Amino acid sequence: MTITKTSIEGLLILEPRVFHDDRGAFFESFNDQLFNEAVGEPIHFVQDNQSTSKKGVLRGLHFQVNPHAQGKLVRVAKGRVIDVAVDIRRDSPSYGQHHAVELSAENNLQFWIPEGFAHGFVALEEDTIFCYKCTDYYAPEREGSLFWNDEDLKINWGIEDPLVSDKDKTAANFGNFITSF
Repeated sequence: MTITKTSIEGLLILEPRVFHDDRGAFFESFNDQLFNEAVGEPIHFVQDNQSTSKKGVLRGLHFQVNPHAQGKLVRVAKGRVIDVAVDIRRDSPSYGQHHAVELSAENNLQFWIPEGFAHGFVALEEDTIFCYKCTDYYAPEREGSLFWNDEDLKINWGIEDPLVSDKDKTAANFGNFITSF
């Protein structure tokens, strides 16, 4: 597995080694020991989630606050997405900055997003299957969100007029946001 650090401290891109032969392909999608070595601390996942999205669906930018903050290890099992993490750690030198990566079933990349980041993605293909491991359980009372198209964040989602939920249409603007991280 190849691990690549991004320009934002804590965010990692993981590229598994894929073995191809005349039957198809195989790769190890998760290895606890290698992952924890890459992150530099023991991480315990408690929940796996999966969503299916139509082309043009945008989900995010979501996060959970303490005591139920979540780290996420995300990947795409079918299709393709632009995946985005926004640093919402108040004392971080990259506070308010984001990192975007294309994840697909073809490239098998995974994106580690630790606690203290808002996260979202847009599906670039029909019936995209998005999978993610979480370090804490879903707690709706601790959930927050930032407006996906906030002018202060300047995220290029690579798509115009995405389909978003009513909740995501009314998310907080970054300029008025007070982080708890």
